[in-house]
Amino acid sequence: MLRLTWVQPEDLLGHELHQAAQDGREADPIAARWHAAGGPRAPLRAGASATPASPYLRALATDLLDELADLPSELADQEPTELASVMTRCPDWPVRRPDPTDVGDGDRTPTAGTEVPGVSPAVAVPRLEAAWLGRAAGCLLGKPVEKLPLHGIRALAKATGNWPLHTWFTARGLPTELTDAYPWNRRSASTSLAENIDGMPEDDDLNYPLLNLLLLQRHGRRFTTADVARLWLDELPAGRTFTAERVAYRNLLAGVEPPRTAHHRNPFREWIGALIRADVHGWTNPGDPAAAAAQAHRDAALTHTANGVYAAMFTAATIAEAATGRSDIHACLRTGLTVVPPASRLAKAVHHAVRLAHSTVDFEKVVDVLHTTYGDYHWVHALPNTALIAAALTHADGDFSGSVCRAVSGGWDTDSNGATAGSVAGLLAGAPAALPERWTTPLKNRLATSLADFNGIGFDTLAQLTHRETRHP
Repeated sequence: MLRLTWVQPEDLLGHELHQAAQDGREADPIAARWHAAGGPRAPLRAGASATPASPYLRALATDLLDELADLPSELADQEPTELASVMTRCPDWPVRRPDPTDVGDGDRTPTAGTEVPGVSPAVAVPRLEAAWLGRAAGCLLGKPVEKLPLHGIRALAKATGNWPLHTWFTARGLPTELTDAYPWNRRSASTSLAENIDGMPEDDDLNYPLLNLLLLQRHGRRFTTADVARLWLDELPAGRTFTAERVAYRNLLAGVEPPRTAHHRNPFREWIGALIRADVHGWTNPGDPAAAAAQAHRDAALTHTANGVYAAMFTAATIAEAATGRSDIHACLRTGLTVVPPASRLAKAVHHAVRLAHSTVDFEKVVDVLHTTYGDYHWVHALPNTALIAAALTHADGDFSGSVCRAVSGGWDTDSNGATAGSVAGLLAGAPAALPERWTTPLKNRLATSLADFNGIGFDTLAQLTHRETRHP
């Protein structure tokens, strides 16, 4: 039986009820109606419940999703989605540099407040190659343990002498009872354990940077959210999408237009999907976090709202500062926070994580506190994962190995967190030679993907292509 994940109404409703509880909507009466009718709770870790709902329950779930969408949120004012509203709530929004490609024809989405004279620094091709390699290595490190609980990740690593985590996971020498209790991610074990790595396998955490490279090649930095949607329909196989991206894709096919695609029956709109698409926006705007955040916003608006969008903007702005090579990780993270409304849950979580990482020597204790504090959020939600990324980068002081290993060892969305931490730390390292060979050699300068003509491409070539789209002085 085909049981497509992330789109079944009976599963979406459980997630939407959880989302309502987090964003301040009074949904208890709707929840009571659902559970009284025999409706299930949302799947804890999988994308679909094991058993299909009856036609009655499926129809009820669809109706209740629409009722939930009409409920007012008490957090709406402090967590807006529109860029202009976000900017007004950010007192330290960064100034933007003049863009020589901006011809001023009036259809450009506003990117920031006052422009200041001067130019942004260039980013060298080797630095971009290190970022691509770092993203791939961090993602690959996290792939085999994606979806596993934190205690399972720790048990698997400790059993092979790999704790604190410092190298690839392996199945060699593990007792059967341990792998039975904590099975590797079934889609990834054959390509991402130490004994199986042969180049970088396909992953959505690499597919989306490729898509955004295509986006800039075809539309330039003046792209619109509609351009993102058309590109997805042209180039992105629907089966390669997950969570908010899959719902938005379905909405497009049903005739729903952006930005409504982000919130129409889409309970995953504050999850991590937009964050993992943000790197290219930062890479191509070195020294201009405002422009990077604005690009990330136009991209994210297809699929996400509020904290899901902020996570992408925060990541893009952090990366834009890291791409200059002039700032340490702590300055980069501070820059990222300038584009996030300070009263938002995401800003508060990142501040908390950074303070915790500064004040706690043992990173295991940092992770334990984060899991206790944000344990009510889904393991793919943007808020806990962004906080963990910031904590990992802070605690490792931007060191590459320390950053990716801490990000992955902290659980939740392990491959996505490792990828973003690797991208930032790779930029800070500055060149491929600055990354330890144990991370880069197994990649064999080869990336697998189902997108366009990129399959088998090298990271050196990707760096050159990215450099062509980068804003230069």
